[in-house]
Amino acid sequence: MTTTAPALDLSPNRVSSNLAPAALIEEAIANGEGRLASNGALVCMTGDRTGRSPKDKVLEDTDRVHDKIWWGPVNRPITPDHFERVHQIAVEHLNRRPRLYTFDGFCGADATHRLGVRVVTEQAWHCLFAQTLFIPQGSAAAAGSTDWSHDWTVINAGRRRLTPEEQAELGVSSPIMIAQSLEKKTVVILGTEYAGEIKKSIFFAMNYDMPEQGVFPMHCSSNVANHDDGNVALFFGLSGTGKTTLSADPTRALIGDDEHGWSDRGVFNFEGGCYAKCIRLSEEGEPQIWNAIRF
Repeated sequence: MTTTAPALDLSPNRVSSNLAPAALIEEAIANGEGRLASNGALVCMTGDRTGRSPKDKVLEDTDRVHDKIWWGPVNRPITPDHFERVHQIAVEHLNRRPRLYTFDGFCGADATHRLGVRVVTEQAWHCLFAQTLFIPQGSAAAAGSTDWSHDWTVINAGRRRLTPEEQAELGVSSPIMIAQSLEKKTVVILGTEYAGEIKKSIFFAMNYDMPEQGVFPMHCSSNVANHDDGNVALFFGLSGTGKTTLSADPTRALIGDDEHGWSDRGVFNFEGGCYAKCIRLSEEGEPQIWNAIRF
């Protein structure tokens, strides 16, 4: 099977690019994607997937990357032809949507160790998520840099699920697929509206690219003493083990709560926002996070 995906139609008349947060919230509400909570925060539902779908994640297996990947139950291969088919399904779906949203920014707060990321979504709130979690070009977190180069593309067609026929064609048994190509530097998300797939796919890219630049990628939170840049703490742990809570120390400065790099220059955040869980969140237990969750 050989498939060539059509070009993704990003014509200016149907794409809203790099909108301000307020505009994206307005679009999300107008589109029926979510609603405002009493504290002004935008609340959106992710459907039947309230977390990542690791068993639906696949990686394109090519001669160029094959010997660099630890293949197994976590890193599961997909053929180049099947990746192209998944890409085609997503692009055809998005090209039929009346409006798309794009975000252009960075992953990596250190200007010498970062990737330029473009995220294309059919839902405004997914674009808002990308804008919050990554680093917008021209922002203070990007050190004012607008020198953006396009390294990676995330194509989020989360509302489009694989049909039974497409599942059979691709040799899978789930309507959900997150397919990533390290060679094409492209991520395709199908069937899940959980926004965390966007950031975790780019974290995978950083884990692949950064070691060759002398950077150790880390799934951890981090903070630093207010008056001692050399006093850095790292908190490692799986999802839900308390990384965000531990790093939100009122006596120290937060570096980041989920993804970091460690280079010869020091520790730096991969992201521009926090990835906090809201379940059982209380003002008494986690005041910094509680006070941050608002518009």
